[in-house]
Amino acid sequence: MNLLKDYIEVNKKLWNERTKAHVSSTFYAMPSFLSGKSSLNEIELELLGDLSGKSVLHLQCHFGQDSLSLARMGAAVTGVDLSDEAIDIARELASKLELDATFICCDIYDLPLHLHQQFDVVFTSYGTIGWLPDLSKWAAIVSQFLKPQGSFVFVEFHPAVWMFDNELTHVQYSYFNKEVIIENEQGTYADKAADISLASVSWNHSIAEVLQSLLDQQLCLKQFRELDYSPYNIFPGMIEVTAGKYQIEKMKGKLPLVYALQMEKL
Repeated sequence: MNLLKDYIEVNKKLWNERTKAHVSSTFYAMPSFLSGKSSLNEIELELLGDLSGKSVLHLQCHFGQDSLSLARMGAAVTGVDLSDEAIDIARELASKLELDATFICCDIYDLPLHLHQQFDVVFTSYGTIGWLPDLSKWAAIVSQFLKPQGSFVFVEFHPAVWMFDNELTHVQYSYFNKEVIIENEQGTYADKAADISLASVSWNHSIAEVLQSLLDQQLCLKQFRELDYSPYNIFPGMIEVTAGKYQIEKMKGKLPLVYALQMEKL
């Protein structure tokens, strides 16, 4: 298999295996979620605002916890993900919880073949765009499925973090999208001991690349934030500086870990 040419199948295989490990992991805390706890964080909740009666398209939704948390806020949600394992679980959860959410399994570049409506809100967050080679195509998808005056909410790990090697000892990759990044993944961020050893294919995208791709689609920037913490303890050597906020101890307060934006379609 040509890893770059077949990147969709390579990454789909990886995420199918990750999904099996993630569902039962303490990281995703399924019992708490099923009992009513939201999986969403303060960062995205502030940008999303009141979703009562709104339609939401959630791109790269994994196995649907965030999608269903949005549905609990009163939204009619459609979630999309590459992994068929993840989508099967998302559908089971939606049925079990009796929430207004539907799920589509496809590569998001192919979404126009599967979906034909526009939404009040398009949402995607945390570890999504690094799996996509072409942000111009991604931004076009966002715009296509967003109603006029609709809101795009995006929260992502900062590209500065992805410049480092996996142990955060040195800069290994360019900040800019100059190369494909092919790695062999051992375990998973949600369970380091998981029996997973598979290839991954990803890309680093600078903030300028992200913003310009969206601006080119006539989306207007309303809010933009860079944050020195992550709501998830997924990088090596992290400490919890306040409840639910983690920093890399040796770079405490010096490195942006997350950025967030809200844009409106003109």
